[in-house]
Amino acid sequence: MISLEINGKQHSVDVEPDVPLLWVIREHLRLTGTKFGCGIGMCGSCTVHVDGKAERSCQIPVGQAQGKKITTIEEVGSTPAGAAVQKAWVIEDVPQCGYCQSGQIMAAAALLSRTPKPTDAEIDDNLSGNLCRCGTYQRIRNAVQTASRTMRKGGKP
Repeated sequence: MISLEINGKQHSVDVEPDVPLLWVIREHLRLTGTKFGCGIGMCGSCTVHVDGKAERSCQIPVGQAQGKKITTIEEVGSTPAGAAVQKAWVIEDVPQCGYCQSGQIMAAAALLSRTPKPTDAEIDDNLSGNLCRCGTYQRIRNAVQTASRTMRKGGKP
């Protein structure tokens, strides 16, 4: 049994330690907001926070996730940065097809947690590994800027 802390709750799963964290999150815990995209860590659809840092869950063996705090899209809204990003996503009408958006939101929330007032270049650098096949990159950047302003104003857009 492998013990994990996901979204503030303890979970025990009976899997081999080399199973990707993504599959445990989706298939065993039924938290399906974290998406499978490419399976090789290139698209960002599976992004989660591991000890506050944006990580590709398809590339993390579940055995290496033990003892770490994992946050998925289902819980990121309980953090100040996550709540601001989710609100900004709606304000800026970011999603088109929506498939990549959970990974985009997770990457943006991690960025704002450590860099509350990012430049356009910092936004682009930090989110460039998260692919959007619909090409909503300008709306994503606008939403991160809106979320940044919201956080600085105490939660008001």
